[in-house]
Amino acid sequence: MLGKLFRRNKEQVKLFYHTDVHSHILPGVDHGSQSIEQSLEMLRAEAEMGISRVILTSHVTAITFENTRETLTDAFLKLKDAVTDEGLDMELYLSAEYRMDEYYDKEYAADHLLPMPGNHVLLENSFQQELMNLDELLFDMQVKGYRTILAHPERYPYYSRRHKRYEQLHNAGARFQVNILSFTGYFGEEARESALWLVKNHLIDYLGSDMHNVKHAHIIMDYINSKEWRKLSREIEPIIKNDYITD
Repeated sequence: MLGKLFRRNKEQVKLFYHTDVHSHILPGVDHGSQSIEQSLEMLRAEAEMGISRVILTSHVTAITFENTRETLTDAFLKLKDAVTDEGLDMELYLSAEYRMDEYYDKEYAADHLLPMPGNHVLLENSFQQELMNLDELLFDMQVKGYRTILAHPERYPYYSRRHKRYEQLHNAGARFQVNILSFTGYFGEEARESALWLVKNHLIDYLGSDMHNVKHAHIIMDYINSKEWRKLSREIEPIIKNDYITD
């Protein structure tokens, strides 16, 4: 249900946290922002929503986006310079959204990961089926000192029919990052219902924009001005840890 269209108020409502832990604002490295100009526009939208700290989590995926530490760092330094030149008061951190696939296996074995502050790593499952050895991988990463975060678990259709699996993964130490866009119905009703179930059962640890473009930014801005978000955010605020991702 992208269902409802939300009218913008004169004054933009601010989010109750200041760190976006999932974004595709780094330019030219995946199917997110395609230019410095787009990135700056997306960052201005983040600032308008009260975000002052953005973790840049571009895709690292076999075949499609085989980004490396070098490709991401190069784009990151260019964006940081542009943010400084623009006079934007925004802290940027470089990390990635790692699809758990054969390319990830290679990068992980070579110790090439780019964790968030505090050694957090954002992991993405396949949308077709869960990684067969997911439990073993999560355990191995935790033993090595990584803090694992599963990106947008509400969007994996195989979990919407297996809510117990959410509980198993969370109890095993995987933290969950849910997309605000999911609450709007942007990814469909099934993802929206799963996101609401995760809220009800206190299984959300982080919210993220998962912003790929300016259109996403405007949908989020409209949504957080809505009565629906005002009610929902009261349930989410006590359990969210976005601003606790620190060095």
